[in-house]
Amino acid sequence: MKKSLLVPAVLMVSVFVVGTSEYLIAGLLPQVAADLEVSVSTAGQTVTAYALGVVVGGPVVTIMTVRWPRKGLALGLLALFAAGNAVCAVAGSYEVLIAGRVVASLSHAAFLTLALTVATRVVEPHRVGTAIAAVGSGFSVATLLGVPVGVLLGEGAGWRVPFGVLAALALVVAGLLAGVLPRQEAQVTSVRAEIAAVLGPKVLVVIATTAVGLAATSTVFTYLAPALTEITGFGPASVSTLLLVYGAGSLAGGLVAGRLADRSLGATVRGTFVGLAVVLALFPFAVPWAGTAVVAVLVLGLLTSATTPVLQSLVLRHAGPAPTLAVSVNVCAFNIGIAAGSALGGGLVAVDGLRWLGLAAAALSLTALAISYAAVPRRESVPT
Repeated sequence: MKKSLLVPAVLMVSVFVVGTSEYLIAGLLPQVAADLEVSVSTAGQTVTAYALGVVVGGPVVTIMTVRWPRKGLALGLLALFAAGNAVCAVAGSYEVLIAGRVVASLSHAAFLTLALTVATRVVEPHRVGTAIAAVGSGFSVATLLGVPVGVLLGEGAGWRVPFGVLAALALVVAGLLAGVLPRQEAQVTSVRAEIAAVLGPKVLVVIATTAVGLAATSTVFTYLAPALTEITGFGPASVSTLLLVYGAGSLAGGLVAGRLADRSLGATVRGTFVGLAVVLALFPFAVPWAGTAVVAVLVLGLLTSATTPVLQSLVLRHAGPAPTLAVSVNVCAFNIGIAAGSALGGGLVAVDGLRWLGLAAAALSLTALAISYAAVPRRESVPT
C-alpha cells in the first residue's frame, strides 16, 4: 500500500480508538454508579466532563502545541489519551474517574485536528476531501462498532476492562504511527496567525454552520431510540439493529461525501443540507410505519456523516496557511451542536413533541444552509 494511503488508514484506526472513548461510558453508567457508590445521574457527569474537556481543552492544547513537530505531537497525544484511560481503568473513586476522563479528553480535539491536517498533507490536493472523510470515518466506525463492543465487554468483564483495552490500543496505534508517519514539521505559522485565521469571517461562518447543522441532526438522533420504540413499535433488539443501520449509513455517507467534495465543494455543502432538511421534515411522517422508518434512519445516517468532510474541507480552504486552530475550533463546534440539539430535543420531548422533532431539526438544517452561503456563494468556483 502506498504511504499516501497507509497514513490516512492508520490515522483512521487511531481516530476510531479515540472516538470510542467519548460515548463508551454512557452504556456503562449503572455499573459505574453501583461500583463507585454514586447515583446514575452523578455518574452521567463523566460524559459531561469529557465533553467540556474537548470543547475547552481542545483549542488550548492545539494552540500550545501549534509549533511542535507533527509526528512527535501525534505520539504524545496518544500517550496522554492512554494515560487518561488507564486512570479510568484503575479509578477507586468517582473523583479519580472524573480526572481520568478529563485527561483523556484533552487529547481528543487536538488529536483529531492533527489527524485531519496531517492526512491532507500526505495526499494530492484534489484528494483532500477524500482523505478527511477517510480519517473522519474512524468516528463512524467507533459509533457503529467500538461503543457497542466496548459496552458488551464491560457488561461481561466489568466496566473498568474496556478502558484498560482502550489504553492498550492507544499504545498499539501509537506504535503503528511511529512506523508509518513521516516526519512533518509544524507549518510555518504563529499563535497570532492561528487566532487571526479563526476570526476570519468565512471561517466563523463555517464554524457557525457546523454548530447549527449538528444541532439539527442531534435533535433527532439523541431521541431516535425512544421514537422507534414508542412511535414505530420496534422492540429493543430491532432498535439496536436499526442503530447499526444508521452507523453503516454514516460510514458510507462520509466516504461518498468526501469524494463529492473533491469534485465540487459548494454543491456538496448545499446538497447535504437540502437533503437533511428534506429527510428531517419527512421523519415525523415516516416513523409511524416500520418500512418507511427503516428507510428514513438509513438516509439520515448517510446525510448526517456527510457534513463532516465538507465542513472540515471548508475550514481548511478558508483558514489558508494557519488552519490548525480553526480545525480544532470546528471540532469543538461539532460537540457544541450535538449538545445544543440534545437540549432542544429534550425540551420538545418534555412537552410531548417526540414525533415532531424532525420539523424543528429541518428548520435548523435550512438555517445551516442559509448560513453556509456566506462561506460558499452559489456562483463561487472551487479550485481542483
